[in-house]
Amino acid sequence: MSFRMPPEWAPHERTWMAWPGPNPTFTNDEELAEARAAWASVARAVRRFEPVTMVHGPGQGEPARELLGPDVDLVECELDDAWMRDIGPTFVTDGHELAAVDWEFNGWGAQDWARWEHDSKIARHVADLAGVPALSSALVNEGGAIHVDGEGTVLLTETVQLGAGRNPGWTREQVEAEIHAKLGTTKAIWLPHGLTGDYGVYGTQGHVDIVAAFARPGTVLVHSQRDPAHPDHARSQEYIALLRAQTDAKGRRLEVVEIPAPTVLKDEDGDWVDYSYINHYLCNGGVVLCAFDDPGDEIAAGIFRRLFPERTVTLVDARTIFAGGGGIHCITQQQPKI
Repeated sequence: MSFRMPPEWAPHERTWMAWPGPNPTFTNDEELAEARAAWASVARAVRRFEPVTMVHGPGQGEPARELLGPDVDLVECELDDAWMRDIGPTFVTDGHELAAVDWEFNGWGAQDWARWEHDSKIARHVADLAGVPALSSALVNEGGAIHVDGEGTVLLTETVQLGAGRNPGWTREQVEAEIHAKLGTTKAIWLPHGLTGDYGVYGTQGHVDIVAAFARPGTVLVHSQRDPAHPDHARSQEYIALLRAQTDAKGRRLEVVEIPAPTVLKDEDGDWVDYSYINHYLCNGGVVLCAFDDPGDEIAAGIFRRLFPERTVTLVDARTIFAGGGGIHCITQQQPKI
């Protein structure tokens, strides 16, 4: 039997995270302290539902323990940054055993501020810690750039997997073949690009996990920017129309659930925000949902409670995480339970 990536809503053994350390993403001690507090809030929220292992850099275990408390497992390893969704492995299973896909990682398309000497090795290190074999891939890819329904369908973005900074010379067919081979999928649905704010400094150049995510087979959640003043208004209309016209790997026409964006349009620097409730994390019995001190927070929480009535929805302020280039989904990585 071949390996496949289980959907995020399948049972987890644990969640893996990476502790923020001094690096270009956090430009001073104050930003680093704010980031650590935000990461710790997410870790504690996830820990209510399942075990959490936090990988931290040398000598950073004590300050991590102070913020995380006694219930989060700590592992020391050299790190460059703190986005475990992207630097960690993608766990897959054949129904009996786990394995871990080790994608090529090059700093989100070899961006000039990024460092990845250590982060490019984290996936294999986590695989070793989990006691599972690593499956090497030649494709430059990150965990935030894929989303699966567990029944053969995967969401991708043209400006990521086909971007010149990641996979120059790869055709769409070659990318799909490698994705399908590693994830056990059979149909790729491509979005043309990501949200506007994801193309700025520290952006990923279009990760799908702030744009669209499966809630269950046949149902996809899509970021919906309702304000015409924001450039993502037109983009989200494009995504919604594209996905409504799609069928999944089983031939089902997709049901599209629009998740309204927060009301805030720009950050303190005047740049368009890519704040998105799509960047949530499903853990055992829970949904850890991004919050932005915004009227939209409770609206989104209500939608998620209706979508996942058997799960507890926990809102965690994600503004500091988004300032660094991602959200709650971006800093977590699930290890499925066999």
